[in-house]
Amino acid sequence: MSMKKHNTTRRSALLAAFAGALALALPAQAQAQGQDPWPNKPIRLVLGFAAGGGTDVIARGIAQKVGELLGTQVVVDNKPGANGNIANELVAKSPADGYTLLYNTSSIVLSPALYAKLNYDAIRDFTPVALTANLPIVLVTAPSLGVKSPQEFVAMLKANPGKLNYASAGNGNITHLSALLFLSATGLSATHVPYKSEAPAVTDVAGGQVQFYMGTAPGVIPLIRDKRLTAVAVSTARRMDSLPDVPTMSESVAKDLELGAWSGIMAPAGTKPEIVAKLNAAIQVAMNDKALLAKFAAQGAEPKYMPSAQYAAFVQSELARWTKIVKQNNVKMD
Repeated sequence: MSMKKHNTTRRSALLAAFAGALALALPAQAQAQGQDPWPNKPIRLVLGFAAGGGTDVIARGIAQKVGELLGTQVVVDNKPGANGNIANELVAKSPADGYTLLYNTSSIVLSPALYAKLNYDAIRDFTPVALTANLPIVLVTAPSLGVKSPQEFVAMLKANPGKLNYASAGNGNITHLSALLFLSATGLSATHVPYKSEAPAVTDVAGGQVQFYMGTAPGVIPLIRDKRLTAVAVSTARRMDSLPDVPTMSESVAKDLELGAWSGIMAPAGTKPEIVAKLNAAIQVAMNDKALLAKFAAQGAEPKYMPSAQYAAFVQSELARWTKIVKQNNVKMD
């Protein structure tokens, strides 16, 4: 089969799957009234982080597939700054017409507790459309520390309360709050050493200047493979395919502890249910595309689809969980 014929066949299969998903997603009344004319122009997908990063690669992959299914162009618009809050505010104040969407990260549920004032409400100003991805958090240590298992690591923390240091990619960053959640779940303590980004954090852990770090899978796996970091535990529900010998936190030292840097798509509050349903149906089908899943795997990300109502409930639960951790530890942004 020629490449052109293969691409045509794959596109036809995608469109057929989308038609089936759309029929299930849209209420019978909406279908009876005829197809909504949306979309009839390009869709803007706003991302609060810089181009070229793992989240950007995933967002662009999803945008391309969703655009194919909807018959329009979905353009990723990077608006980095303020931990995603610039992008969040922009979309919150945009018309609820389905043409401006947010590719949000889990920072949207961290910011309400971290910032004294936000110009948007993380719950009231958005309609969650779908959860799309999760970047697992991996607990890594300096090889010089000599620990080989989660149990050994916990024993060392217990024997040295507050004496071990942990790095983060910034105060209030998911890597900081994940460590706090782990320490809270195990009843342990350690000293926080914040960095400005993930790169210098992992460099100093690898060098032994800091003892441990809870980093995103894409940021730490290359150094684990080079034996510059020791992988102690992963935060996923089951063991990661890329780190099959590394136990989960839940199975080893912290039961039911699952966390990650997740991301998804949101629309401004008040967006028509028919548009949300059509978007969700396209995302659901796109998330089964092999080429897109290969991009996920290359970034160390897990595909994690959730429909609108389930995603809304998930956002509420994550907001409650992280707000509690922030307040318990009196975390403030610099």
